[in-house]
Amino acid sequence: MAKRARSVEIVETDRVEGFAHPREAAILAGHADALARAARAIRRGRPPQAWLITGPPGIGKATLAYRIARYLLAHGATAEGPDDLSVPDNSPVAQQVAAGSHPGLLVLKRGINPETGKLMTVLSVGEIRRLGGFFGMTSGAGGWRVAIIDTADDMNEAAANALLKLLEEPPSRAMLLLVANVPGRLLPTIRSRCQRLELRPLDEATMEAQLKRLLPDADAKQRTSLVRLSGGSLGLALKLAGGEGTELAAEADRLIDRATSPDVSALLAFADKLSRMTDGLEDFGAFLTQALAERIRAKAGSGARLDRWVAAWEALNRSFARSTALHLDPRQTVLGAARTLGDAARRAGTV
Repeated sequence: MAKRARSVEIVETDRVEGFAHPREAAILAGHADALARAARAIRRGRPPQAWLITGPPGIGKATLAYRIARYLLAHGATAEGPDDLSVPDNSPVAQQVAAGSHPGLLVLKRGINPETGKLMTVLSVGEIRRLGGFFGMTSGAGGWRVAIIDTADDMNEAAANALLKLLEEPPSRAMLLLVANVPGRLLPTIRSRCQRLELRPLDEATMEAQLKRLLPDADAKQRTSLVRLSGGSLGLALKLAGGEGTELAAEADRLIDRATSPDVSALLAFADKLSRMTDGLEDFGAFLTQALAERIRAKAGSGARLDRWVAAWEALNRSFARSTALHLDPRQTVLGAARTLGDAARRAGTV
């Protein structure tokens, strides 16, 4: 019988209020190719030691990771279960995973700093070192242990080096699932030791079908607007549908459109409003980076030089992640975003 890993508070930064968390989600929207590739490897008994699941936020990376985890914990690397890696909601494994209590599953995320009571800015080496004890435990009835690192690009240098040592000497009957929004931040040696499952933004038909299922009270016009604004991210669309999401997304578009001539007074007033909203700065950062990413993708085949805009997108991701984690003044972050966008527009033209 496996010993249960010590209980650690998991901060659900990826939960959209009113909807199932990825560990509770039975439906994986889209990503049939990635799911089929994972299923083939597992059901043939030859899964890799680690998968790196990549793609923009909110498109289903964690949902896929939990789906793989449930199957391995229920059936191991065998063909005993369904070829879509589904596990019934009422099964003991699914119920334990949904409750965050399965002894064979370890989830590592940025946690709460016990000294400050605030969310840590990085995934620390102390968290990654928990893998050694977890993988060293006696296997449970299913014989497999699975660890999900979400998101792996939150690791600091010490944490990344600790993970690399584990990947160099992988334990048997164990699986690492690394979820990453920006895989380029990971050490090349970590990327080379993982098989990659690259997820793409969801297509319009899939988005429309999922929004119809999840938002039964929304009319066709509202769903169409959400599909356009979310850029293939179901998580982002659900955030947009609640609270003041639509206003934040419109402000993000406005900031990009007026990159060379921002209205500083209006931005300061908007930043003050963000400070009074729950998760306002974090949500605005998600909408802004998603809107910019969508414009970059739209111009990717036009021959335009986009390196400055890609660098701006990366800078915005870092800035909003840091500001959210440290609870910095939204005014500083919003004005900094305007400067980053303005510099890119002056050097590379509009996007």
